Amino acid sequence: MNNRLIRPVEIYLNTPPPDPNVPRPVRGSQVTFADLAEPQSQNVAGTLFGGVLLGFIDRAAAFCAMKHAGRPVVTKSFDEVEFNEPIYIGELVIAHASVNFTGNTSMEIGVKVMAQNPITGTERHTNTCYATFVALDETGRPVRVPPVLPETDEEKRRFEGGRQRREERLARRRPRKKE
Repeated sequence: MNNRLIRPVEIYLNTPPPDPNVPRPVRGSQVTFADLAEPQSQNVAGTLFGGVLLGFIDRAAAFCAMKHAGRPVVTKSFDEVEFNEPIYIGELVIAHASVNFTGNTSMEIGVKVMAQNPITGTERHTNTCYATFVALDETGRPVRVPPVLPETDEEKRRFEGGRQRREERLARRRPRKKE
């Protein structure tokens, strides 16, 4: 029996990453996650706890980012997250994740969350948010990612929105000059 401990990311280290100079289409990394809103995940109002939903969104976005980068990734940030509609216990929670924009080592992933009545199939859009992920090399350091290739009008619109949000994020990070 092998007593060696396996690091969870080791499974990703045996596959060569894609060429960071070759753009990758959005459709190649899109992810849809679905899970049931269960009673143990309810808040005091009897709906899905916001923290549970954030974890669900983070996982969907992370797998989308990993598919695009072809490498392990870590969460850098979440943009503003608003819970516009409650998700009721017993509903199916569906997260659609897509790469909107890429920087040098980072990717903005857009996540659209739907709540679905599993009996009728009726869906409600509960929220949309944007998460930024950074790709890591074998030593855990940030590494270049391939550019995203938006092909449809919708993907091009999301790309432009992602570019603008990235500029806003970078502007907030830059130190302000003292006057």
